[in-house]
Amino acid sequence: MKQINAVILDWAGTTVDFGSFAPTQIFVEAFKQTFDIDISLAEARIPMGLGKWQHIEALGKLPAVDARWRQKLGRSMSHQDIDALYQAFMPLQIAKVIDFADPIEGVPQAIAALREQGIKIGSCSGYPRAVMEVLVPAAAQRGYAPDYWVATDDLAAGGRPGPWMALQNVIALGIDAVAHCVKVDDAVPGIAEGLNAGMWSIGLALSGNEFGATWSEYRQMAAGEIEQRRTAAADKLYAAGAHYVIDTLAQLPGAIADINRRLANGERP
Repeated sequence: MKQINAVILDWAGTTVDFGSFAPTQIFVEAFKQTFDIDISLAEARIPMGLGKWQHIEALGKLPAVDARWRQKLGRSMSHQDIDALYQAFMPLQIAKVIDFADPIEGVPQAIAALREQGIKIGSCSGYPRAVMEVLVPAAAQRGYAPDYWVATDDLAAGGRPGPWMALQNVIALGIDAVAHCVKVDDAVPGIAEGLNAGMWSIGLALSGNEFGATWSEYRQMAAGEIEQRRTAAADKLYAAGAHYVIDTLAQLPGAIADINRRLANGERP
């Protein structure tokens, strides 16, 4: 049958942790704790979706962060500095991630609806395995458990924006064609991952990194600001090549119904 038989979902900002706050907040803390350098939450969000070592490296290359770094240390960020930040980041992240394991509103219901159609639920993350081993059981206790997961440091080839984690899901879940898979993510490297793997790629404009608000902030936000943030997020995800952009995972079954129609007509991602 020419229809979607697997979805491969990101974690923070996609299925758990509305607004993707667990990783961003920890980057701010690690920079302050290790080198007494201030970075903002907005800066911490810019490379989101990459593996965490690569994320730190990308942060160090941001012109404003590089300027602060050189002012403080007389040089740009080195590989040793990245290692030191990563070593500070890891225990902070492992300790904190359990506080951000609640499924996003509508996720358990959407997953149940997909499973009723026989769709398998894969997943992958920019988190390393040591963090995932804490997050996965915590999320399961709270109502979200995919069929499979891959961490960013699991594969020798690497993580996003490469296709390897998504393709590892295809192998593990026994999926017959990459065109019958949907990759869902709230950040640009995750959209690229899906496209590089030959899959339909769907962005999330409201629940994740690009929108960048907590659930309670979103609930109290003026309609005008919601629309402004949603549009900016959607524009960025479409520019990255997303086939669809939806607000949250709750709308995924509807998008998959449309993709199934297109597959039946002979379309490919």
